[in-house]
Amino acid sequence: MDNLAKRLTHRVQLTSDGHAPYLEAVEGAFGADIDYAMLVKIFGAAPEGPQRRYSPAKCKSAVKKVVEGNPDKSKVSTSYVERNNGIIRQHCKRYARLTQAFSKKVENHVYAFALHTMYQNFVKISGAYRMTPAQAAGVDSRLWEIGDIVKMVEEWEVSADDHKHKNTTT
Repeated sequence: MDNLAKRLTHRVQLTSDGHAPYLEAVEGAFGADIDYAMLVKIFGAAPEGPQRRYSPAKCKSAVKKVVEGNPDKSKVSTSYVERNNGIIRQHCKRYARLTQAFSKKVENHVYAFALHTMYQNFVKISGAYRMTPAQAAGVDSRLWEIGDIVKMVEEWEVSADDHKHKNTTT
């Protein structure tokens, strides 16, 4: 939350689920400078039998709770982040448990996620916007290709090696 708060330039609305540690994390990072709500879902009993392991409990209801500021209750939703999590699990199998690709080393996990995020934001054209999310947000004006990401990584590796070499020789 501290990292997010430092990167934002204006007041935002934030919605989290009912996980209690978010309360302290959001308060510590934003104080009162946020419109924050929690969407607390009430779940029923988990299914019985062998499907129990893979099937979630049914959501019976959801309660919107204002925590700080004046969030627009019509926009209190966790749907966007849940959809993003689903895309990550579908496209980046290192996040899908019970697969051979599941990351055991944090470093590999981080690299895989970085590549996925670059692709999703700079290469993949969104059907809703008919451009990449980076273009829609005004972060970049051009459509990237996979080769552009490879070139960027190679340039970063060369500069990191140069920096490392410079520090060991001085």
